[in-house]
Amino acid sequence: MRHLLLISLTALIAVSPAQSKALKWMDGPDGLPKGSQIAVVSGDPAKEGMFTIRLKFPANYAIPAHHHPADEHVTVLSGRTYYGMSDKLDRAKAKRLTAGHSVVMKAEHNHWVFTRSAPVTVQVKSKGPFEVVYADPKDDPRKK
Repeated sequence: MRHLLLISLTALIAVSPAQSKALKWMDGPDGLPKGSQIAVVSGDPAKEGMFTIRLKFPANYAIPAHHHPADEHVTVLSGRTYYGMSDKLDRAKAKRLTAGHSVVMKAEHNHWVFTRSAPVTVQVKSKGPFEVVYADPKDDPRKK
């Protein structure tokens, strides 16, 4: 397993309150479990090229093991989230990310994410078209 790059990007992700309020939030993509919300900051995740999105996850939310075709740069904007790199979600082996911290989920490497008792907002930068490929196809919400 490759090591993950963990850095603080608080100064680099500063967005004015006016910009943040101008984002259009909607239900999360169908490739994620119900309950998430998404806002596109720049680009188009469905098309070729770079994009930036924000995701809100409610308390007690989980995304089972999955991967993407491109590196995913994830920065926690508020709250705290937990993640790991493996083929199955394992809460006992989770690492914690708090506001202002980032991680790079490498392309084609399975990872998972969950929240505990509070919601979290993250920002994701990646290259489209964005896809979510579940390690276990039974976990894919599009197939339910």
